[in-house]
Formats: sequence, C-alpha cells, structure tokens
Amino acid sequence: MATRKRSKVPANPKKPKRKAAGRHKAAAQAAAFTSSIRFPNESAAYRRARDKLLAAEYALRRQVETVAALRRRLPAGGAVPEDYVFEEIARDLGAHATEQVRLSELFVLPGASLVLYNFMFGPDTASPCPMCTSILDALDGEAPHIAQRINFAIVAKSPIERICDFAQERGWRNLRLLSSADNSYNRDYHGETSSGAQMPCLNVFEKRQGHVHHFTASELLYAKPDRNMGHRHVDMVWPLWNVFDVTREGRGASWHPKLSYGE
Repeated sequence: MATRKRSKVPANPKKPKRKAAGRHKAAAQAAAFTSSIRFPNESAAYRRARDKLLAAEYALRRQVETVAALRRRLPAGGAVPEDYVFEEIARDLGAHATEQVRLSELFVLPGASLVLYNFMFGPDTASPCPMCTSILDALDGEAPHIAQRINFAIVAKSPIERICDFAQERGWRNLRLLSSADNSYNRDYHGETSSGAQMPCLNVFEKRQGHVHHFTASELLYAKPDRNMGHRHVDMVWPLWNVFDVTREGRGASWHPKLSYGE
C-alpha cells in the first residue's frame, strides 16, 4: 500500500514578525509608563500601582490637549447682538466714581481673546455665591499673568458699587469688575435664567475684522452632570478642586467653599 506524502504547510514568515512587533510595542509602552524615580521605602506593590496611575495621568494630559485643540479649531461664533454697555469703577477718578465701558472696549490687548466670567451676585441676593468667590479669590492673584496674553473681566448683575465693596472686603486688587445691571448680557449669554437666577457661565469672545463674535462658553454648566461629579464646567480655572484631587481625601461628598470659616 502506497504511503501518502503529507504536504508541508509553508510557514508564514509574517506572523512571528507581527508577534515580535507586538511584544516590542507592549514593552515600549510599559517602559513609557514606568517612572524613573523612586521614593524612600516604597514597596513593589506601590510602584506597580503608581505606574498604572502614571499611565492614566499620561493619557489625561494628552486628552486635555486634544480637547483644547478642538476648542481652538472652532469656527467663528455668532456676532454679538449689541455692543453691551457695562459700568465699572473709574480707577483714576477716585473711590466709587463710575464710568461706562462697552464690550468692544474691553479688548485692551489688541488681537487677543476676551474672557468674561459671570459672578453670581445679583441685586436681590443677600451675599454673593461662595463658590464663585472661591474661584475669584484665586483668579485675582493670577489676573496680572492672564493680562499678558488675553483680556479678562468679571461680570455681575449687582450695582457696581456693591460689587466693588465686596471686592474690597475680600482684598481683591487685580480683577476688572463690571456691572451688567443695565444691560441684557447675562440673559443673552446664559449667565442668567429666564426666571432671573444668576448662573456662573464663562464666555469667550474675539474680534474678527472689527466685529465682536462669540467664541465659546462653559456649556457643561447646562449639560447633564455625571453622578456624584457635578457640572465641573470651570474646573480648569479653579485651583481649589485640583489641589484636593491629588490627595487621598479627594473633593469629599458634601463639602463646598464658604465665604468665611469660623475660628
């Protein structure tokens, strides 16, 4: 009986190469997320967990820049419906001497964007929003640095004298403070609801060929929040929570900033 010859299946030379390439890629990724530093008495288990966190931090850093790049590529927003007139304290005319300033005049730094933050401090409220106040406590210190690259101001619905009295009480020295008491800016740009409630919306504007256009806003304020996370629409400009986030305690479930803390 004749024996049948088994045909040899030709080896696939590409498969080992693909496997090797995969192993090299995995090794490179592992190396990329392995820290080159060590701390006194840390365990191997700690280092494995910390390197896993490092990989997540690396991805987050890239994602933050991806979102920023998407934002920068936005087309021009709508032209503002009017050149809103705000009121502010005239610094060169003495205490509580007021003057009017138009939206278009807030572009002090030519060619730079204008960022306006809505401070929840309406004429009918007994005191301003503590969380807005926490943000502005920090931004007052940053304002001279911000002014090197963009235009920046704070808008509230209260009369300008009331806004400035509170600013003096807080020790704010650098923020440009505006009152929108006599215009519809807050309502038009979602810093106020239809019922008159004040909202902490951040808006960005730009000048294009001499006309002011809206660029973007913190629209997460009006999006459904994730469970136990809140809106976090201006977290990127709010140092408080970012400091808490690097600790084991985190942000806490119910803590919020106050206007003052008892001794």
